Amino acid sequence: MTHTAIHMYNYHVWANKTMMDRLKQLPQDVYTQEIQSVFPSVSKVLPHIYSVDYTWYLVLTGTSMNEALSLAFGLQAQLEKQSLEDVEPAFAELSGKFKAFLSTQDNLEQKIVLDNPYAGVRETSFAEIVLQTVNHGTYHRGNITAMLRQMGHASVMTEYALFWYAS
Repeated sequence: MTHTAIHMYNYHVWANKTMMDRLKQLPQDVYTQEIQSVFPSVSKVLPHIYSVDYTWYLVLTGTSMNEALSLAFGLQAQLEKQSLEDVEPAFAELSGKFKAFLSTQDNLEQKIVLDNPYAGVRETSFAEIVLQTVNHGTYHRGNITAMLRQMGHASVMTEYALFWYAS
């Protein structure tokens, strides 16, 4: 049976793709339109989701959190300058790497010591890190939904229960 964390990561990938597919249906300027919101534009939110996903991927594969954050936020700045059509393949490539790594792990409950510069040192499991990745993405896809509504566009539902029927 698939570990719950892996199933939830698959949901995260599906939800990101579902959101990006919806964004591609909207006028192209919606992606970069500046508004007063949690983020100034959708083109800032998706790279943020990506950079945090990348941070956690690097942490899972043995990179210190400080180094992972530095590498990921550099990529975030690059992705913020790109079109949705250029950002989408980056998500696909990262999710492929993330899934490949997870498929090699026999024990997602194994613990590592996480030295988070924002929150401190704690022991956590691989599964918890995966669930944090998923939860973070869900939170920010909600931001995108609110931003689209604010700009006069409908979003798309990316609830976990819909994933049950799509997978």
